[in-house]
Amino acid sequence: MSNTNVNVSFACQRCFEPIRLDSSFNSISEHTIAELSLPIVTCPEVDLESQAKHIDHMIPGFHLNDSSSGNNGFTLLGEGETPTLSHQMKVAANLFDIVSGNSKINHPLCDECTDVLMDMMEEELQQAEADYVDYSNYLKELSTEEPEDMDALNKELEDLLKEEKKLMGELATLQDTENALDCDIKEAEKEKERLIKEEERYWKEYSKHRRDCILIEDKQKSVECQIIYTTSQLAKLRKTNVFNATFHIWHHGHFGTINKLRLGRLPSAPVDWAEINAAWGQVTLLLVSLARYMNLKFEKYRLVPYGNHSYVEVLGEKKTLPLYGQGGIRFVWNTKFDLAMVAFLDCLQQFKEEVEKGNSGFHLPYRMEKGKIEDSATGNTYNIRIQLNSEEGWTKALKFMLTNLKWGLGWVSAKINHEM
Repeated sequence: MSNTNVNVSFACQRCFEPIRLDSSFNSISEHTIAELSLPIVTCPEVDLESQAKHIDHMIPGFHLNDSSSGNNGFTLLGEGETPTLSHQMKVAANLFDIVSGNSKINHPLCDECTDVLMDMMEEELQQAEADYVDYSNYLKELSTEEPEDMDALNKELEDLLKEEKKLMGELATLQDTENALDCDIKEAEKEKERLIKEEERYWKEYSKHRRDCILIEDKQKSVECQIIYTTSQLAKLRKTNVFNATFHIWHHGHFGTINKLRLGRLPSAPVDWAEINAAWGQVTLLLVSLARYMNLKFEKYRLVPYGNHSYVEVLGEKKTLPLYGQGGIRFVWNTKFDLAMVAFLDCLQQFKEEVEKGNSGFHLPYRMEKGKIEDSATGNTYNIRIQLNSEEGWTKALKFMLTNLKWGLGWVSAKINHEM
């Protein structure tokens, strides 16, 4: 291995690898440094030979060198003196600064970076030469073309100016039209907003009216349903006889009944007097209702239905006869009850006469006279009084009386249906 020491003072400015300067850097003259210090001007070219005097004036008359003697630490050396290492590095550094200042590349460079840089500059040179050839050819073409007619060019210029003026006028017209359209668009936008608000208000009112309409339709349908139901009920009521629905006269064994209330008494079936009195109240109400329908006013009597305490008023005498009993010994009983039943039978006879008027041919089945009822089938007569009468006879008379009422009720019902 060699023991020679290599001093390294600089690094490549591209790859930063340490480099060793060539020995020629130690022998650079002042003239060379002065020439390199001049600015590079491409045009006009500088004649370095003619500027030699000025370059000479720029060369310093001495070198700086390290020295340990002297008052200021420097020693003036002549041309023949050997430069020191410090002076050589300063010169090399100054040289690299000058070169770097006159180009876009920082120096120093190593061999590899220099080769790469040279290749790049070679490519740039080739591209510049190719551009130069293209520009030269284009210049030749321009120089060989015949000059155009100036009159034709002036005329074409005038035509173009006229066309430009015309187009500028059209442009102004179009701008005016555009401004007018912008105004129209703004007005249309305002109208659009107004219509949108109007539409919203319309739909709100429409929804409100639609809701009201639906509610009214519901009410109308409800009323129609009520009318249909009421009409059907009215038809039923018209077909229904009020008297038949209110007063149901039938029989229960030996007893005549009205609304299931027995009228009469038997030793084998002692009916309670409360039931008998209630039955008399129903009978009184029925005869009064039939007479009212026929506009019949009874002579001498006025029947007053008052439930189980109904009674008969004797007109002109201001006397009332009870149509209800209280039980007790039959022979010592108050005779007013018997007189009330006789008065009732007299009113029923008046009703019979009113019904049988005319030539209708309708007659009640049992003849009634002075408190007695005659069975036309057997010819037997039954008294409606309790005193001096048997319970069987009294019950039979009451049953025949209810039968006459049932027939009279049927005749009135038929008349009502005929009128409807």
